[in-house]
Amino acid sequence: MEYYILFEEYLKNLSKLTVPDPMAIRSYITELCRFLRIAKVVVFFYDSLKDESMGNGRSTCVFDTGEECVVAISDRLITEINSVAVCEVSIPENSEPWDYTERERLILLLKTTMTFISRLRLKQVTDTLTFYDSDGFQNLRCFIGHIEKLAIDDRLVGKVAIHFNLKHFSLVNQLVGRDAGSIAMKGYYNTLKDDLDEESIVCRCGGDNFVMICSRSELSRVLRYFSGAATIYDRDTGDRVMVSACAGVFIIPDGFELNSPGDIIDKIISASQSARQPQNDDVVYFNEVMVANKERIVHLQQLFPSAISDEEFLVYYQPKIDINTDEIAGAEALCRWLRNGSIIPPIEFIPILEQNNDVCKLDFYMLEHVCRDIRRWLDEGRPVVPVSVNFSRKHMADVDLLKHIIEIIDKYKIPHNYIEIELTETNTDVEFRDLKKLVSGLQWEGIGTSVDDFGVGYSSLKLLTDIPWDVLKVDRSFLPVDEDNDKSCRSILFTHVVSMAQKLGMECIAEGVETAHQVQILRENNCRYAQGFHFDKPMPVEAFENKLTERHNNL
Repeated sequence: MEYYILFEEYLKNLSKLTVPDPMAIRSYITELCRFLRIAKVVVFFYDSLKDESMGNGRSTCVFDTGEECVVAISDRLITEINSVAVCEVSIPENSEPWDYTERERLILLLKTTMTFISRLRLKQVTDTLTFYDSDGFQNLRCFIGHIEKLAIDDRLVGKVAIHFNLKHFSLVNQLVGRDAGSIAMKGYYNTLKDDLDEESIVCRCGGDNFVMICSRSELSRVLRYFSGAATIYDRDTGDRVMVSACAGVFIIPDGFELNSPGDIIDKIISASQSARQPQNDDVVYFNEVMVANKERIVHLQQLFPSAISDEEFLVYYQPKIDINTDEIAGAEALCRWLRNGSIIPPIEFIPILEQNNDVCKLDFYMLEHVCRDIRRWLDEGRPVVPVSVNFSRKHMADVDLLKHIIEIIDKYKIPHNYIEIELTETNTDVEFRDLKKLVSGLQWEGIGTSVDDFGVGYSSLKLLTDIPWDVLKVDRSFLPVDEDNDKSCRSILFTHVVSMAQKLGMECIAEGVETAHQVQILRENNCRYAQGFHFDKPMPVEAFENKLTERHNNL
């Protein structure tokens, strides 16, 4: 075949800037190279100019006759993103030099091929930057594109969409180190991805959170994998760590119409958030109730700013009783939301506010309103008792938390001994150090501190031995009920928790006291203070003031 015919066919294929028929293009290159007496063509790729200077690149042999040869001509091209392609053309040793026409044809072929290869390489690099993150995981954009393609091809219905989170992976990083943790994460990801069919995909959407699409037939196998897999984190020793996941699952039903990828992503994220709640299973399937819950969450979050400014949140006080004297020894400030004449209980809004920093604003609001009440009691000559105010663990991110607390208390000139700050345990070393620093700072200022809900969540003895609390509030789950005898688990635990706290120099207060029998148990264990419905429910400020005055006058 004449050169110009071969070259014309070659240009037609290259003009499409894709490779619809790679074998045909390679055939054209082979014929053209033989026509031009070329022995070898090698293309070198470098992702950057720096990589080129250091020799860090990849090479592709386009054509090779296997003959001994020497480089006759070389060309270099820099792409729009500063990646580099270098093409070297070799001729057989001792062959006759090219004439002018041959050389011009070769240069034309070389430049055309270089342009084509470089533009393909540029597309590959662009695709990598677009659809992969910096750690080499397929990203959320890749997942969205895959959903859209399945929908266009009418292959989306019957698939399963999943959002999953690697459980406690920060602890894995602490255990084996961040670099080894990254190896474990990539190994877990690759094993899952490699076990799926070609229409399935797994992508990372940040940190230890992933999204995926798989077929229904693969779901049971995927869920077994989520329950726990030993994953190598040290390739030299083969040492492994157990990795598991919690997940939100949406089985795409018949008749499902995709308006946007968000229709699926929102569903699996909602289900996944439910799966991460301690009271729920590790795998939660999406249902329409979650849609209503999400709408409710958004609605309450939107109402919060105006509710704060309009002072819709009320302080209710629950007395703390000295069971030896029957006196009110203190009170806990509890929040109630009065909205359109109805009280919204805290269980319906506190967990929602804890999803962002709104709960911190509410805590400061409560502290300020407690200080207002105490200031008024002092000015009116009323009896005053210490009041405890709850502060969320979310505050641990505030480096000036101690300063902010003291500013509010001092703004109303409240003696520091009338305020106690109740704090819950933390579950990370960083938060633990911050908690210890805060408690020590509060005590230095004469402000009482108590550890709330001890015995729930991640409580440990370190929480008591390393932090100098004033008060330990024993959770109701430790308090024996009327059916328990002195040898029941609850009775034994309660006895030892109270004894341990007292030996560590802390006062003990039992929460959730509801019966006279429980009061007797407290007396038998020298637990002097109690709080619960047996004495009083949380009450509005006016009712608490009256009760406090009445108790004081009867002494």
